[in-house]
Amino acid sequence: MTVAFRSAPDPSRGPRWRTGAGAAVVLVLAALAVTIAVSALSTAQGAGSTTVTSAPSADASSWAATSEPSSVGGVLFVHVHGAVVSPGLYELAAGARVVDVIAAAGGFGDEADPAGVNLARPLVDGEQLKVPAVGEVVADSGADGGGAVGGGAVDGDGGAAGGGGAGSLVNLNTADDAALQTLPGVGPATAGAILDWRQQNGTFRSVDDLLGVSGIGEKTLEKLRPQVTV
Repeated sequence: MTVAFRSAPDPSRGPRWRTGAGAAVVLVLAALAVTIAVSALSTAQGAGSTTVTSAPSADASSWAATSEPSSVGGVLFVHVHGAVVSPGLYELAAGARVVDVIAAAGGFGDEADPAGVNLARPLVDGEQLKVPAVGEVVADSGADGGGAVGGGAVDGDGGAAGGGGAGSLVNLNTADDAALQTLPGVGPATAGAILDWRQQNGTFRSVDDLLGVSGIGEKTLEKLRPQVTV
């Protein structure tokens, strides 16, 4: 008779294997939970550190534009004489016009001819402005704006002292390029040099100032002296 021996199953193997598998599942779930928590925390921190910059409103932009200074500061010195209440030297803000200096001088005198000056013309620093009396004629610098409104009264021959027409003296402070070229010995180059000098130095104080202009010497000055005024 053959006897077969079989070893009895170890009762501890089944439970241990089941216990190990359960622990592994728990560990996986715990690791997943930690990963989710860390991800959520990082997202929350990133959202909290986001900087939002709002664009300036239209009202703020408009205010900034209107708060810019409208003009550059500066002063003008103008000598006004003739038919005004208080002739003299006046200091005015840059950009002032003839009407402003006449007002500063107390207004027109009783004998003044208001139509004899261009009240809207801008003033230039260092100019001399003459307000004519009724019946007196002075040359107006017009759009050139480079000197006195009136260079002088009408002379005995009927020529305006500050004008640039035939039979009249050419005012160095108001004449344009074309008027300067009517003078003896003055061509385009010399006329341009006179205008450049006037732009850089202001008004001519005397005819002798022409010696400071490039291209004009003593001989040319003597030719020009009887033809020009300031």
